[in-house]
Amino acid sequence: MTEVAGRPGGHPLPSRPIRIASAQAQAQAGDIEANTATVAEMIREAARAKARLVVFPEKFLSGYEPDLIHADPRRYAVQPDDPRLKPIADACRETGTAAIVGAAFHDQDDLYVSALVIGANGELVTRYDKQQLFQSEREIYREGAAGCTLEIDGWRLGLGICYDSGFPEHARAAALDGCHAYVVSALFSVGNGYHESRTWFPARALDNTCYAVLSNHIGTTGGWNACGSSAIWGPDGRLLAEAGPDRPELITADLDPQVLLAARDSEPLLRDLRDTTTHPRTRFQLT
Repeated sequence: MTEVAGRPGGHPLPSRPIRIASAQAQAQAGDIEANTATVAEMIREAARAKARLVVFPEKFLSGYEPDLIHADPRRYAVQPDDPRLKPIADACRETGTAAIVGAAFHDQDDLYVSALVIGANGELVTRYDKQQLFQSEREIYREGAAGCTLEIDGWRLGLGICYDSGFPEHARAAALDGCHAYVVSALFSVGNGYHESRTWFPARALDNTCYAVLSNHIGTTGGWNACGSSAIWGPDGRLLAEAGPDRPELITADLDPQVLLAARDSEPLLRDLRDTTTHPRTRFQLT
């Protein structure tokens, strides 16, 4: 891996800042129409805050709700060309704001935990499927086959979903693909989930000298008591913005290329990284 002036893999730094929003709200169990309306409303709120992109929690369109989704995926999961996404598409197109929306996705009889990427023109650009499934998800969902890098206004964003972010290799793969930010839809719960998120995300940011963005649920969904506290961290691992634990809220932060460059100059972790996975190891027995 090479880095030029703070640019992993030779990818140029963005030329100007970008404002990103992270949204949290109470998902209505199994009510895709109601949750779609919430997403559309918060996209418009993000646009009023001058955000270029807004991210929503994991499987927000149905709520987390694995039992409902598994019992009737045609009703409780999103399908290809699903007309229920129209309010979201309209909101993106009318405001010029892009969105990353968490959904269960039903495709050719398989279920995925997905992040749907809706462009500012209202078109579904792509979907990212969660690669690291939580233990209870493996009986229902198929794991994603590939990572996903988005480009918007010169910024490269690596997508993750919840448990993905617990694996340093996942964010590192995004950073090695030139990503400037790691953007994650999630469900973290009160107690251990809050502790995990406050450990993982600053680490992912500092390890890769990239911004980290978390969108989390509030309230109860799928039997989990979510802890809210959606947040954005800088490339030095320091907290930039944080929502409250239990109320609908939208937070924003400006991602700045000069801040990114300064962080990579002072913490040259990506530039100095050596691939030690293929190196031989020496082993000794102590007595």
